[in-house]
Amino acid sequence: MYESVHARPDGESTLARQALTAAEYGYSGVVVRNHGDRPCEADYDEIAETYGIDVVDGVEVRADDPSRASGFVGSYREEKTVVSVHGGDTRLNRFAVEQAAVDVLAHPMDGGDFNHVLAKEAARNGVRVEFSLARVLREQGGTRVRAIQDLRKLRELVETYDVPYVVSVDPTTHLHLRAPRDLRAVGEVIGFSDEQIAQGLREWGRVAERNRERQSDRYVEPGVRLGAYEPGDENDQPSDTE
Repeated sequence: MYESVHARPDGESTLARQALTAAEYGYSGVVVRNHGDRPCEADYDEIAETYGIDVVDGVEVRADDPSRASGFVGSYREEKTVVSVHGGDTRLNRFAVEQAAVDVLAHPMDGGDFNHVLAKEAARNGVRVEFSLARVLREQGGTRVRAIQDLRKLRELVETYDVPYVVSVDPTTHLHLRAPRDLRAVGEVIGFSDEQIAQGLREWGRVAERNRERQSDRYVEPGVRLGAYEPGDENDQPSDTE
């Protein structure tokens, strides 16, 4: 299972500290999702080797409008393994789900709306929507109640239209991280099954594996590779492993 983190300077903790904590909690990897204007300059390979955890180079595109977001997505698609769009604004939510080049629409319910039309587009284009547990874990009172209501609405849409999804606590410090078993417990309280939470955490790793394969020299298109045939090459989908 994977978590997706904001590391310094986009967060309070260094990537090394986040990776250490994630490894201690039993995660197999972390996706670095810093906003594009606050990139993490850490040595990902060294951190991965030191803490025995996969470190995935990602980005969360943040823009004022869809036209600027489109330019950023195009720029990052070739260099980043996982490309997310900072959601919440309804216009950006719509933009993101219409783009097959986008892997994840981050926190779509934070200040915006997500409806059946967007759910259908996300499913059609293979854009994962994020169940962000950040507000549930870090807010109180009415804000937390609204966050739970938003997640339940999003879950209903995801289930109805078979939308792919990821789960995260959107951490900006290692203190925000929670073990997968803790997130399953939180999910159960707000209406998610254990498997739904686990699947959402695994999905980050599946996306990273798929995109790394597509970035390799052997990849031509789904189902087509350069070089000698190897067993399993006919299946373009990553295995269901953590």
